[in-house]
Amino acid sequence: VQLVESGGGLVQPGGSLRLSCAASGFTFSSYVMRWYRQAPGKEREFVGRIGSVGGNTAYVDSVKGRLTISRDNAKRTVYLQMNSLKPEDTAVYYCNVFTDRIYWGQGTQVTVSS
Repeated sequence: VQLVESGGGLVQPGGSLRLSCAASGFTFSSYVMRWYRQAPGKEREFVGRIGSVGGNTAYVDSVKGRLTISRDNAKRTVYLQMNSLKPEDTAVYYCNVFTDRIYWGQGTQVTVSS
């Protein structure tokens, strides 16, 4: 199993980014995919999840209405569209999947700053 996140960067408050997580090594379309984030000095926290066929999304309250998870099973990729970004969204963002165990990507840094 391999998960590779991309799309992070530096963005001003109120801006947008789209993160991607490319997956391989398992039957992507059969599994729930999740996004987490870890801010400096804080524990990793759940951001949201998406069901195996693309519906059934759920989000932590702090991102509802601003972050949206989607997936393209043909491309084996899950996305995190981030709008109206705030400085408190600054973190390393990770995707994960639980197959026989939990697998994590290497993460992608998102910095929201003016």
